[in-house]
Amino acid sequence: MSIKLGLAVLVCIFVFSAIPANGQQKGQYIPGQQGLNTGVLPDPGFTYANLTMNYSADTLKNAKGNSVPLAGSYDIWAIENIFFYVPQFKFWGAKLAVMVVAPTLANGSLTLGALNFPNVALQAGGEGIADTWVQPATLGWTLPRVDFYAGYAFMAPTGRYTAGASDNVGSGYWGNHFITGTTLYLTKNKGTSANLFTDWEFHGSKTGGRGTTLTPGQAFTTEWGLGQVLPLKKDFTRLLQFGVIGYDQWQVSANGGLLSPNIPASALPYYSVHAIGFQTNFILPVKALNFFFKFEDEYRAFARPEGRTIVFGGSYTFRIPKLEAPPSGPEAPATP
Repeated sequence: MSIKLGLAVLVCIFVFSAIPANGQQKGQYIPGQQGLNTGVLPDPGFTYANLTMNYSADTLKNAKGNSVPLAGSYDIWAIENIFFYVPQFKFWGAKLAVMVVAPTLANGSLTLGALNFPNVALQAGGEGIADTWVQPATLGWTLPRVDFYAGYAFMAPTGRYTAGASDNVGSGYWGNHFITGTTLYLTKNKGTSANLFTDWEFHGSKTGGRGTTLTPGQAFTTEWGLGQVLPLKKDFTRLLQFGVIGYDQWQVSANGGLLSPNIPASALPYYSVHAIGFQTNFILPVKALNFFFKFEDEYRAFARPEGRTIVFGGSYTFRIPKLEAPPSGPEAPATP
């Protein structure tokens, strides 16, 4: 099962546009962490997931989607430790889930991309613990052909941040995220599924250099996927899942505050990005183990880098109560 690994904790704050080289403020959620099974919450019990993510880009697009000449590249590596708890009881007929992503260990340019403009050196990078994602309330419903959840999460600025520093790892501001996940089963045995994840994020303000403040504009993200499960053993104890996935992210409101005493942050162009790729899962339902790999290539971007995302890792659920027997027959679920 690909649990809700999309609940990211990385922040890339300043991405520079070409004329002038002003900072483009981005949101907190880096897309590419969802994909298949986005509407499925873990079984009751404790779930641990480890997710490694890499985002790399050597192309920068301006507000019109045209490439900006530059030298250098943009590269992020992060390791997320994700903890889920789902009690046995139900609330309003739904599963209740709590999730925390911490610590996230980040190595790369989280606040200033290593994107070098001609005659402007913007090398920056930091190592350490990034911001903390807390998802205190998620409700999930299971219907005959649909799994769906809705929840709220906030991002706490626990990562290192100092205005004007070049080695920041954290964002320096709070974020609020309203999320949904939907998995629609296109076949009776749940082997074929269509998936959609959404995140609408609202941001607090952060301090900048020289007494300036900035409030990042709201962002809206969708991640989608079309997947197929194949049994590797007739008793359904080993499953292979594969499919096409993608993501889209838009800034949907203006930035607030001041870039400098004379330049309002609302003057920055809105950013957006679009990507498509693939995902594979190796699932052991009885053991409650899942291993996954995702690759998505960005084919269109505005006022931000255009690159590629790689995500891989695994998850384990300590079920309460423990599963006694493996699923069997054509009604076997597509996820553990």
